[in-house]
Amino acid sequence: MKEKLNALGERWTWFATVLAVQKRYSELNGNYLASAVTLSSFLSIFPLLLVAVAILGFFSAGSPDLAGDIVRELGLSGDAETGVVEAIRTAERSRKAASVIGIAGLLWSGLGLVAAVQYAINAAWQVTGRGWRDKLKGLTWLGGATLLFGTSFATSQVIRLLPGFLAPLGIIAGLSVNLGLWVWTFKVLGTRDIGWKCLLPGAIVGAVGLELLKFVGGYYVPKAVSSASALYGTLGVVFATLAWLLFFGRLVVYASVVNVVRWEEDHGTVVLEVEVPRVDPETTAPVEVTRAGETKPQGAPAGV
Repeated sequence: MKEKLNALGERWTWFATVLAVQKRYSELNGNYLASAVTLSSFLSIFPLLLVAVAILGFFSAGSPDLAGDIVRELGLSGDAETGVVEAIRTAERSRKAASVIGIAGLLWSGLGLVAAVQYAINAAWQVTGRGWRDKLKGLTWLGGATLLFGTSFATSQVIRLLPGFLAPLGIIAGLSVNLGLWVWTFKVLGTRDIGWKCLLPGAIVGAVGLELLKFVGGYYVPKAVSSASALYGTLGVVFATLAWLLFFGRLVVYASVVNVVRWEEDHGTVVLEVEVPRVDPETTAPVEVTRAGETKPQGAPAGV
């Protein structure tokens, strides 16, 4: 099978790039990088929920039907419905404290998510971080991302007022905002500065992938949350959320790897020496070194 795929890669240049991206993803242990992004994303949800619930508390205080409207829009039932209603009622009683704690927690956990995304991008480029400057870059990224998300929300509301035949404009607008978000992410968070044009291949992959995840999430996540909560309670909601975030984490790593592979195809690579612990040369030399810095006996299969 591998020989057939390589033959197709020699025939089609774009397919060779796909194979190179997948190979590099495996060499960098991409699944583990994606798991770090997934975990950080999941942890950042909790302070975000505090802020969201606090905001809902302000609105629900003057609109007793808001909780029911939200439940119907999300298609929730069972324990998930009960949890949302109780959270909104609690927010009505302590919305001021929740807003203060939530905003502070969101900022702190948001930087944790940014750090995980930074690490994934830098690992693809095989470079280190910038220390305390990455925190400042993270704050800068959060500000730009908030502006982009606000623009996306405002655009969506305007498009909803347009006639039905103009609905494709919503997809175009979503892809445009996603593209801007990914270019902004790679440009600000990545240590390697190669110019924004060279970041477009990965940004395009990320924009399309994120739009697909948003589409699937809009239909799958509410149903999965409702069914899972009915079977497993609150733990089922966690499983459904983690499943979506896992794909998001892998998208971050794949999009980063696409930029690196395309850059190497145009500009080539260099060979560097790697310092490793001394071992018995009679049983281990010579060795090969992977992109992740792992050594193995020459000619040995991956994982040995």
